[in-house]
Amino acid sequence: MTQDLSEHRHISFTAHYTGYIWYSMGISHPVFATGKGKMLAKLLHPLESWAEKHVGGSMRTTLRQRHRIIDSQLTQLIQQQPDLQILEIACGLSPRSWNFRQKFPQLDYRELDLPEMAEIKTQALQQLDQQAPQVLTADIFTQDFERIFQGFDPGRPLAVISEGLINYFDKTLLNKLLQGITEYAQDFKALHYLTDIYPEPVKNKLANFIWTSSKLLKVMSRSSFTFHFINPQEVQTFFGNAGFSSVEVIQPTAFFQNNDGSNLIAFQNPDEHSGDLVWVIHAAVKKQRA
Repeated sequence: MTQDLSEHRHISFTAHYTGYIWYSMGISHPVFATGKGKMLAKLLHPLESWAEKHVGGSMRTTLRQRHRIIDSQLTQLIQQQPDLQILEIACGLSPRSWNFRQKFPQLDYRELDLPEMAEIKTQALQQLDQQAPQVLTADIFTQDFERIFQGFDPGRPLAVISEGLINYFDKTLLNKLLQGITEYAQDFKALHYLTDIYPEPVKNKLANFIWTSSKLLKVMSRSSFTFHFINPQEVQTFFGNAGFSSVEVIQPTAFFQNNDGSNLIAFQNPDEHSGDLVWVIHAAVKKQRA
C-alpha cells in the first residue's frame, strides 16, 4: 500500500460541513463547529431545505441516520466486548470519540486524520478535556497506516470506524483500504469495521437530487464522490473478498423500524435495496487469534 493520499486531502473540506450540521442537529458540541462549516451550511441550506420539503429528505438527513446507526452498533460492541479498542480513521470533526469517552471513561478510543485536520480536531478536543489524546496522523494508503495498528494490543478486539469517507475512493482504492485493515489487524483477537456507504440511488425519488449533490461534493471537495454498489449482496461479496468473514448491511428503513435499534432486521433477500440513501456496514473477522 504505497499510494499517497495527497490527492484526497481536500476531503477534509466537507468535514467542516458535516461537523457543523451535527452541531446544528444537537448531537455535537460547539467546539466541533467551525466558521468554514457554518459558511458551507449556509450556502447549502436553500438546496437542502428545498429537498426536504419537496422530495422528503436531503444529504443532511443521511448525516443523522448514519451517525446514529454507527453509534448504536459501536455501543453494542462495547457492551459485548468491554476491552474493545477503537480506531476512527478520517475522523474529521465528528463528536463520537468525545461522546463515547463521556459514556465509557476507560475506553481506549483513538482517532486518525491527515495533519491539518488532526491539528484542528486535537485543539477542539483539548478545549473540552486537556487530557484528551492527540489525534494521530497517517496516510491510510502507505505503510504509516500499519504503524498505527502496531500501537494497539492484539490480545484485545479492535473496532475500526470511518464515516463519510469511502465514497471518495474508487473500487481499487477502497479494496486497498479494506485489505490494509484486515492485513494489519490479522493478529488481533477480533476485528470489526463500521462504516457508512452511499449505494447507487436507484430506488428512491431522491435519486436525481443525490446525483446532483454528489456532483456538488466533487466540486467542493475536489475529490471524486463515487457510488459503488447497487445491492447489499455486492457489498458483502466485495468486503468478503477483501478478507472479512462476516458482512452485515444495515439499511435505515429496517433499523429505524426498531425504536432502540436492538433488533436489526436481517435481509432475507441479499439483492434487496430498500431505497435508503445511505447504508451502514458492519464487517468483522472474529477469533483470529488463538
